Amino acid sequence: MFEAVRAWVKRHRVWSAIIALIFLLVLYRALRPTPHDYEYVSEAVTRGEVLRKVSASGKVRALNTIKVGTEVSGQVTKVYVDFNSPVKAGQILAEIDSTRVRARVQQSEAQVALARAGLQQTVANVARSQSELEIQQRDFARQKALADRGFVSKAGLDLAQSKLNSARNALQVALAQTQSGNAQIRQGTAELSSAQLDLNRTVIIAPASGVIINKLVEPGTTVAASFQTPNLFEIAADTNKMQVEASVDEADIGQIVEGQNVTFTVDSYPDDVFRAKVRQVRKASVETQNVVSYLVIIDVNNADGKLLPGMTANVEIITGAKANVLRVPTNALRFRPKLADRGAPKKDMPAAPGKKETPAPMLYLAGSDPYRPTQKQVQLGLQGDDYTEVTSGIKAGDKILVRTKSLKPKTQTEDNADENDSAAS
Repeated sequence: MFEAVRAWVKRHRVWSAIIALIFLLVLYRALRPTPHDYEYVSEAVTRGEVLRKVSASGKVRALNTIKVGTEVSGQVTKVYVDFNSPVKAGQILAEIDSTRVRARVQQSEAQVALARAGLQQTVANVARSQSELEIQQRDFARQKALADRGFVSKAGLDLAQSKLNSARNALQVALAQTQSGNAQIRQGTAELSSAQLDLNRTVIIAPASGVIINKLVEPGTTVAASFQTPNLFEIAADTNKMQVEASVDEADIGQIVEGQNVTFTVDSYPDDVFRAKVRQVRKASVETQNVVSYLVIIDVNNADGKLLPGMTANVEIITGAKANVLRVPTNALRFRPKLADRGAPKKDMPAAPGKKETPAPMLYLAGSDPYRPTQKQVQLGLQGDDYTEVTSGIKAGDKILVRTKSLKPKTQTEDNADENDSAAS
């Protein structure tokens, strides 16, 4: 058999070479290491700042917004301001037709004058009644003295008594009329004051200095003041100081306290980061589509005037901060290498009786073999969105794995899939 093969090889040298080459190629493919279509990306452990933040959205509002209305009805005849107009306290903003109110003032003035004239007449009547009462008192005393001596009959004395009583009654009536006249004057004076007040209210003035941020009337507009005061203008009292009303989810509201530092951006200035502080955490909840949130009031300085009422703010409230601590990227704590590269899993210490067992935080360090990382159990401190503090288990400069990078051609987008698979496995 062997001799036959040797003879065939000598006769077919070319074919023999081809067969040998194929055999060697198959053997090489069978024995060579399996190539990897991925690699691990690592980052060095560093020292620096760790921030824990709560993200929220809100609206920029004026610190004090004053709604200017009117308590009188009528047609607006003049408007002296427009949007964005700066105003001073006491400045005239608009005027309402005062014809009807002026007529009320004149009518009230006439009623007061009439009541005073009537009072003067009543006072004169009181004086005459008092004089008449004194005359009748003297006459009655004289008649009684004569009657006691028998010079005047009982009928004469009764007549004098009747005249005295009539004089007393007349005085009482005059005094009552005087009180009535005083009451009419007070009533007329009150009506006059009310009419004069309404006349003054036809001139709309600014209650405080600021900027007009809303104007709801134009000349010719008719306003009706009934049960609700109609708003004519809105004034931002101080645009140098603004506030952000941020809506914070109920899961995060427990971390928010007064005085915490805040950073936020607005769409109008995406490159500018504004700094502020939490002023108030309102306890009343707001429920929108079964989502419960709480309003957090944030004070911000607006000396440069960039912030305008109504702007949308993307808020980050700093609920925890540590400087110069050992830190790792937070996503490294969630990252897991592929199952084939992990090796034997490290056993965690058993939990204490009565306590819920929680997995110990793990990190994977890059070793000499890039596909054989070392598993490390660590102790964590402050956990932030970007970085997390590590108190023990690693040291500065250690290389930790943070994600998987695909080595496949760029036309294939499997990098994210590899990362997700690795983190989930």
